[in-house]
Amino acid sequence: MDMHTVVVGTSGTTAEDVVAVARHGARVELSAAAVEALAAARLIVDALAAKPEPVYGVSTGFGALASRHIGPELRAQLQRNIVRSHAAGMGPRVEREVVRALMFLRLKTVASGHTGVRPEVAQTMADLLNAGITPVVHEYGSLGCSGDLAPLSHCALTLMGEGDAEGPDGTVRPAGELLAAHGITPVELREKEGLALLNGTDGMLGMLVMALADLKNLYTSADITAALSLEALLGTDKVLAPELHAIRPHPGQGVSADNMLRVLAGSGLTGHHQDDAPRVQDAYSVRCAPQVNGAGRDTLDYAAVVAGRELASSVDNPVVLPDGRVESNGNFHGAPVAYVLDFLAIVAADLGSICERRTDRLLDKNRSHGLPPFLADDAGVDSGLMIAQYTQAALVSEMKRLAVPASADSIPSSAMQEDHVSMGWSAARKLRMAVDNLARIVAVELYAATRAVEIRAAQGLTPAPASQAAVAALRAAGAEGPGPDRFLAPDLAAADTFVREGRLVEAVEPVTGPLA
Repeated sequence: MDMHTVVVGTSGTTAEDVVAVARHGARVELSAAAVEALAAARLIVDALAAKPEPVYGVSTGFGALASRHIGPELRAQLQRNIVRSHAAGMGPRVEREVVRALMFLRLKTVASGHTGVRPEVAQTMADLLNAGITPVVHEYGSLGCSGDLAPLSHCALTLMGEGDAEGPDGTVRPAGELLAAHGITPVELREKEGLALLNGTDGMLGMLVMALADLKNLYTSADITAALSLEALLGTDKVLAPELHAIRPHPGQGVSADNMLRVLAGSGLTGHHQDDAPRVQDAYSVRCAPQVNGAGRDTLDYAAVVAGRELASSVDNPVVLPDGRVESNGNFHGAPVAYVLDFLAIVAADLGSICERRTDRLLDKNRSHGLPPFLADDAGVDSGLMIAQYTQAALVSEMKRLAVPASADSIPSSAMQEDHVSMGWSAARKLRMAVDNLARIVAVELYAATRAVEIRAAQGLTPAPASQAAVAALRAAGAEGPGPDRFLAPDLAAADTFVREGRLVEAVEPVTGPLA
């Protein structure tokens, strides 16, 4: 467990802090400025609660029931009830890291001082994170407007000592028992606090931030595998020349081309177009790798801009403004986040598609320029990597289905009060599956390309030093090299772990220098 501390202030947080808390167990502390802002905003809410005039979220019902004025004697019950009734998720549990990101990002908004939540509520949220207590949150229940209501409600329920949660040992127990075991007092919610804990894009944002971290590694890994495939196919690296990419100055394209050039430096396999099987040009999947990988990189950069804006935001309704007003708004709508989640699923699907086309080319003796059929040891007796490509193709087909945008849909709710919703949570959930599958797809290309490079070496050609480093590291990780057919699934699983843990990038960078 990473024991460094993330301090939550009033001005948002960073993607790095989200990953540190969600994935690595970093501790969380409230800054003095955040505690001060929380207390100041609470004074405003308390003053409004004491007035006879109804104020939305403070002394009224919610959503389609906002017209009812709620008397002081029922307001604590109102806040408890909104949490209990909104904790209506169904389906399998979502991952622990997603729930921790959800909790941390809600704390980030609460600490801004725009929600009217008491300091002790925020401190209890931090205490849950630091104790490793993870509320049980279910797959279905969020429409992405008013934020991720059901998922956030299940988290708020745990704050109240109700519902179920997972302890640091991984055991699910009643939340009240877990809080007591860690010396945490359940929260008694007051005016506005129940509502403030539920209104936010925190689930979809947390998944976006983690997807961006994963995709950064996968795009660099895909640049490496594309270079290995180009090399194994005896392609030309002339198409990677910086002057060619300078005349179409998309930033990501230039970055991907540079990564590939670094991997191919010193290769004795490139540039054989005019040998026994002359070619004028390589196939698109080889020649256009920087254009496709680069366009995806540029999409990641845009998604990171959106994530950065959202990480700096205070998302609640109503919000407490510095001049003492408590105003309704629509900032909880998930459209900005939902769109980029869908954009990322599209580019991930296309990256997976071009990886698979190169794999298929490596395995086809009619297009591989001298490699054995399916990279088999004794083709006919051995099937080689034939079915590995089937698996990769099945994953690509699934990726295309996952690329269908969730944010193009909307379904009215709350008696037509919430008549247009973002479906951002759904976009985030399918993006997680897409990212998971993309790692497998890149791993299959890596496995095929490294085998092909080794076969070329056996033919008397010398691979690039970076390629040799990738091959050696992958073999050391448990994915074996060329030879007679064997049980292939363990090799592919080893390659998958090797890619998703960033070890492919780590293996080549001592040779290439840092890759972008």
